[in-house]
Amino acid sequence: MMYDGHVTPGDAPATRDAGPARISKLSVSDMHNNVYLVTDAASGEALLIDAADDWPAIAAMVEADGGRVTQIVTTHRHWDHVRALPDAVGATGARTLAGADDADELPVAVDQRLADGDTVRVGDLTLDVIALRGHTPGSVALSFRGDDGHTHLFTGDSLFPGGVGATNHADYQSFPQLIDDVEERVFGRYDDDTWVYPGHGDDTTLGAERPQLAEWRSRGW
Repeated sequence: MMYDGHVTPGDAPATRDAGPARISKLSVSDMHNNVYLVTDAASGEALLIDAADDWPAIAAMVEADGGRVTQIVTTHRHWDHVRALPDAVGATGARTLAGADDADELPVAVDQRLADGDTVRVGDLTLDVIALRGHTPGSVALSFRGDDGHTHLFTGDSLFPGGVGATNHADYQSFPQLIDDVEERVFGRYDDDTWVYPGHGDDTTLGAERPQLAEWRSRGW
């Protein structure tokens, strides 16, 4: 089946071949949180992104993939993205990574605190770290360039189809900071073929979203 980025809770994971890596996407919980597994094709080492909920379903995705999870990145501190994190760490023994300013809020100890411009190595695969402040202070995105001609960008709750992440829930959130970071560090760095994997719901591309940037900034959310 062709990958289209659409999954709902209870569905089998959707998987695509991105050249040096396999990407699997699973939706869990009543909030439709996305969980991603990025497996280096050469070594079989795998990176889990956002152990959001339902460890048994995540474990089944990992087993079906056939790789081995050696690292877990949490894109941001919010509770709905970390509910299965203790179980995932306990079952896999993986190293944990998160944005420096969110790390102390996670329910597990963080082995590596990430900053903008860092890289994460998974076997032979290198992912770039992009700090996107505003939805939380320490939100991060991850990207790598595939042999399929696409940059693959995992944005957590900082960028979705139709807008940036919510910034109206707590005093540490900032729409001006988030829209500035997304415009400069995402749209300013990556081309329109970049495929966006958000923290909830369907995927998109930067080409589909770029024409709306001025509208998002004007409306203030």
